[in-house]
Amino acid sequence: MHDLPRPQTDPVGFLRALFDVAVARAQPQRVMAAYLPQPPKGRTLVLGAGKAGGAMAAALDALWPQDAPISGLVVTRYGYVPPHLRALPGRIEVVEAAHPVPDAAGQGAARRMLELTHGLTADDLVIALISGGGSALLALPAPGLTLADKQTINRALLMSGATIAEMNCVRKHLSAIKGGRLAAACAPAPVVSLLISDVPGDDPAVIASGPTVPDPSTCADALAVIDRYGIAVPPMVREGLRSGALETPKPGDAVFARNRVELIATPQQMLRAAADACAQSGMAAYILADDMEGESRDIALAHAAIARQVARHGQPFNRPCVMLSGGETTVTVARGAQAGRGGRGTEFLLAAALALQGEPGIWALAGDTDGIDGSEDNAGAWITPDTLARAAQRGLKPRALLDAHDAYGFFQGTGDLLVTGPTYTNVNDFRAMLVV
Repeated sequence: MHDLPRPQTDPVGFLRALFDVAVARAQPQRVMAAYLPQPPKGRTLVLGAGKAGGAMAAALDALWPQDAPISGLVVTRYGYVPPHLRALPGRIEVVEAAHPVPDAAGQGAARRMLELTHGLTADDLVIALISGGGSALLALPAPGLTLADKQTINRALLMSGATIAEMNCVRKHLSAIKGGRLAAACAPAPVVSLLISDVPGDDPAVIASGPTVPDPSTCADALAVIDRYGIAVPPMVREGLRSGALETPKPGDAVFARNRVELIATPQQMLRAAADACAQSGMAAYILADDMEGESRDIALAHAAIARQVARHGQPFNRPCVMLSGGETTVTVARGAQAGRGGRGTEFLLAAALALQGEPGIWALAGDTDGIDGSEDNAGAWITPDTLARAAQRGLKPRALLDAHDAYGFFQGTGDLLVTGPTYTNVNDFRAMLVV
């Protein structure tokens, strides 16, 4: 049973504890054992990428029989190697690279992974450890592209307001390793992919741009995304997409025939864990959705309206209660504008605070389960009924900061940042609104 603080006396502590429960449910060492294959007749090669990559590698190494040969390479974000693994490296090499904009270290790791697939046989086994963030960390441009091209396109996509599925559609088609190409390189060895989902809908082809699964999207789809958001690309990219030269392996391709995909942790599971913890503490909890998408400030307005209806009229839920949601919202930065300090979670909260206008009895916390909301050092933040009053006392201008996408600056000023450090997993956004 989870020992949560009492929401009536410590609402912020209660919400923070729920975040910790949600993150704990998605830890690789807690969930991996049930999905492991048997050791093969030949050798076992481990390849992987993502913010949970270090923890996944450590969990697999600990669970895999000591007398069964296993080796490989996994890339994770800088600072996301668990301390115990950094102090005592295991049988699987773990390296670090940049996220969300790729760098040369990610490019080198991706190239090495493809080299490790050389000589695999049907008696060997590949275990792929894939989690959110892997798309940027596996930075191997398609032939004719440079890393600088990929970086420029990636930055533009991140600020465009495109969904994660749309961004990864483009990334797959401009890559030499994503969109099923890594699995194709592993053939004839079977690939067992263990996935931690950070995407709405848990589509394996979208998680980390699906390096080990077939890609149902097309070059035409990728070109449509580029045109929809006005993303500038080199002429050879446009021509490669128009002609189909950059097409990815598709469902039904024989290279995937012996492969298996397992989702070992998902946003729904982490929200369910938080709801169960509430129930054990006697608090009603309702999961609104695990796959919310859209502008963070728009999603905030919807959440605030429901919370206000609960507080004032007991509809659609009786108070006290907690409303939970997950998914991946977006923050669109106007073309030519400077990106502020903030992320999806803090932008959601600042917009919610403005919508609630100090409504009594409502608290909220939002954070990214990987420990980083946007580009700063925080996982998220929280709001209270007196958030705007405290901000006014400090001379903060919430509307101007929201318009500048500087929610980090706002919550840094109020002292309400949620700072966890790396969590070593990633099941995306966690939002909780408490009405007492």
